[in-house]
Amino acid sequence: MRTHLWIRASLRAARENGVENADLVGTSLVSSHTVDAHRRLRGPYTAMGSLCRDLFSVEPGAVPTLVRDHEIEVLTVAPELRASVEAVRETLTSLAVPQERTRFYSRYRTLRIAHGLTELVRDSVREGGGPRHLVVENAHHADQTDTEAISVMLRRLDPAEMQLVICTDDSELPDDLAQALERYAVVHEPADPTWTGGQGDLAEAYLAGDCTSDDPLLRSAYDAIDDRARAALHDRRLEQLRESTEFSWRLGAIPFHAEHGSDPAGVGADALREALDYCINTGFYEATVDFGKRGRAVIDWREQGEHWWAFTTKMTTSLAALSRAEEAEALYREARAFTIAPEIHLQAAYATAMLYTRHHEPTKVDDELAKGWIYQAIAFADLKTDPKQRAFEGVFQRNGLALIEAHMGNHAEALRLVDEGMARLDRELEPDEHTLHRSVLRYNRGQVYLALRRLDDALADYTAVMEIDPNYPEYHFDRGNLLRRMGRYDEALADYDRAIELSPPFPEVFYNRADLNLELGNMETGMADLDYVLELQPEYVDALVNRAGLRVAADDLDGAERDARAGLAVDPDNVLLQCVVAQVAAARGDVAAARTAYDAVIEADPQLQAAWAGRAVLAYGAGDFEHSVADMHEAVALGESAELLFNRAVVLKAMGRRDEAMADLDRALELAPDDPEVLAERQQLLHAVA
Repeated sequence: MRTHLWIRASLRAARENGVENADLVGTSLVSSHTVDAHRRLRGPYTAMGSLCRDLFSVEPGAVPTLVRDHEIEVLTVAPELRASVEAVRETLTSLAVPQERTRFYSRYRTLRIAHGLTELVRDSVREGGGPRHLVVENAHHADQTDTEAISVMLRRLDPAEMQLVICTDDSELPDDLAQALERYAVVHEPADPTWTGGQGDLAEAYLAGDCTSDDPLLRSAYDAIDDRARAALHDRRLEQLRESTEFSWRLGAIPFHAEHGSDPAGVGADALREALDYCINTGFYEATVDFGKRGRAVIDWREQGEHWWAFTTKMTTSLAALSRAEEAEALYREARAFTIAPEIHLQAAYATAMLYTRHHEPTKVDDELAKGWIYQAIAFADLKTDPKQRAFEGVFQRNGLALIEAHMGNHAEALRLVDEGMARLDRELEPDEHTLHRSVLRYNRGQVYLALRRLDDALADYTAVMEIDPNYPEYHFDRGNLLRRMGRYDEALADYDRAIELSPPFPEVFYNRADLNLELGNMETGMADLDYVLELQPEYVDALVNRAGLRVAADDLDGAERDARAGLAVDPDNVLLQCVVAQVAAARGDVAAARTAYDAVIEADPQLQAAWAGRAVLAYGAGDFEHSVADMHEAVALGESAELLFNRAVVLKAMGRRDEAMADLDRALELAPDDPEVLAERQQLLHAVA
């Protein structure tokens, strides 16, 4: 049986020996045989970018359909390929100029990218006609984006078809990578080689590899030269790298050499700033935090105030996105104590307000405190002297106030604020100014309408936003949810389909499409989507609940129990899954276990209809009609259905209570006029009465 491999040794030379002696599947996926994941080389997606550049560097007219279908993933990890792979799914977010960027990507975007890349690699191998392997070196030094992608690939790729060989040293790994390797790979630990010395200028060799080598001789030579000579070597390597047209060097080796060269506060800060700006705009938040820390370390805060605030505020934005709100707030406190610049106090006040209404842990959310901070931001905004800036900032800050009011349940006030803001921008700005933020305002108004149950108005705003930003997948997803709520099911399914076309895979849209298809009776389609949801996210509890229920109905008891146990491992108190366990026990004839499970579920949640109905069936099977009909009464009281009324009629008939049984069957026929079982039972009861 083939497995993924984990080659673990303290030195790369030993790991390379381990790879040479390993039983590898097929031929190498890449021409270089190995991709190096060290983030010092190209920053985020160093490994995945190298993979895509190797596989998909083609002439513009020769881009395979498979690559076009995954253009977002390919261009995110290898921006150089924009020269050949056309970006046709741009959004207002991706196109916004820096000064108009008011919306940032979800922190989960990189997980979507990871799943898309996994499917791209899988399908490329299948189209290539043979099994392949991929060696990834320096995974212990990889950026979070690469460790996430590697972890997903380890779980989802069949090693008999696409074998991963992951090479690390013996240091502690990020949790996601460590868990994936431990679960899906077999570890090999080759012995370290005996060093016999090197040739040539060892320090220059170390620099030529962008200081990623773990060769102790190279590192010792680098450490031994004086600071000036070392800086000169970094400068020389920097100039070499800048001759390359591949942008991704600017996210790794270029800022590294610049900050260690002869002008860290100048050339170094500029290079770090460029990487910082790109990473935050692309949703690489861990890397943004790293560049922010490094940038703050090399500059003079007083003399380089613009750099200082850029490094600081983009760190805080990223920290908030990563659910590290306490760290973000600490930096805002530091900023307020450092400067009297009104613009910085404005931005810090707004951001602190958002921390307290959106980002802090639930126990620390404080909408009143958030309002205090947003009012301060509004006060600063209204003091701006430039009319257009005053208009934009005033509306932007009041939109923050609207978010707080909506969070507090004051939806009418939130609507007033957004309406006034949209009208002000229309009056005071040109139509092509701040297009992104104006679309966000309208979308926010749609959400407020939704909260006010003004569904037609919400739909109008969602649709208007989509007309100017048609490639933003979340808009299609949200409008699909709204259309479903309005009973416009075909249109809802079309929006879900479009969201899926526009985005790398995310489980929520497939789950909602599955749920709607199941409601419409499209069982096979719904089941396929649930299977895919659980391939993307095996711990998605709602999908496990739904699939377990379908499997019970299909008499797939083993599958239903697996799903229920998997879900309970994540959510032990989930009564729906506990109910599935009871249903499986009942179907297997284990009456005692089923009764115990149903009793526990009913005690935990007396409103769960399926538990009352299931326990009623158990009692009926045991001839205990009194308890059965009592449980049926409870089930029906929670909501009538033809099935429940039919079952209660059967029990009542067995008890000789024919008039009550007939009443239940009559009502069941009102709900399901063509149900053959109800019709037959009613006919039998009429004969019995006659």
